[in-house]
Amino acid sequence: MTVVGYAPGAYDLFHVGHLNILRHAAEHCDRLVAGVVSDEMLLLTKGRLPVVPLAERLEIVRNLRFVDDVHAEVVPDKIDTWREVQFDVIFKGDDWRGTAKGDKLEADFAAVGVAVHYFPYTMHTSSTLLRKALASLDAARPAGAAVLV
Repeated sequence: MTVVGYAPGAYDLFHVGHLNILRHAAEHCDRLVAGVVSDEMLLLTKGRLPVVPLAERLEIVRNLRFVDDVHAEVVPDKIDTWREVQFDVIFKGDDWRGTAKGDKLEADFAAVGVAVHYFPYTMHTSSTLLRKALASLDAARPAGAAVLV
């Protein structure tokens, strides 16, 4: 029997924490599907749009050698996503463990026979920290200074 794993995330400003969770997830299933949360769902759930648009985030994640498939998450309920993708285990960072949202995730998936597997959260980096660093760099830039791209 093939174990299908699902690793959802925004994967915005892709960093080593994203890489770690996807790499670890691939080691715990036969087939890994990465769920990339849509721009609209990020606005709904986090109150902000991503820096990198969905099509580009899908392309980045799709090209990791240990990701077998990607799925654009366009609904807020992970059970609805499960109905579409049909995974056996969902992977999350352990920052969800013991929280209200983690408890709900566990209860919802226990009801349909899906395991929830947590991986260590990469504390030293996150997209939120990267956003803050970029904002502080932008704020420190003198008015009228050129931006190199």
